[in-house]
Amino acid sequence: MLTGKQKKYLKQLAMELAPVVQIGKNGLDDAVIDSTLKAINKRELIKVKLNQNTAEETETALTALALAVEAELVQIIGKNGVLFKQKEKDSRIELPQ
Repeated sequence: MLTGKQKKYLKQLAMELAPVVQIGKNGLDDAVIDSTLKAINKRELIKVKLNQNTAEETETALTALALAVEAELVQIIGKNGVLFKQKEKDSRIELPQ
């Protein structure tokens, strides 16, 4: 579980990121979960975008995606969300205490 200070730090880092995963009209299918898992395991901090034609609610979809890839949902802004999953070793992001 992330502290408020840690979330604030991650939000600052995420401002520069472009979305690397998009959820389309098919919603959370296996392809979206697989691509999210690959991206988050490589980058640790990713931005996810829900397209306008997505049938699911933004918060519901992003929460379900975070659970599916065992990541923390850091932030939701409009149709975008930020997910974080720290690597056990060789982590590039050092969280504040």
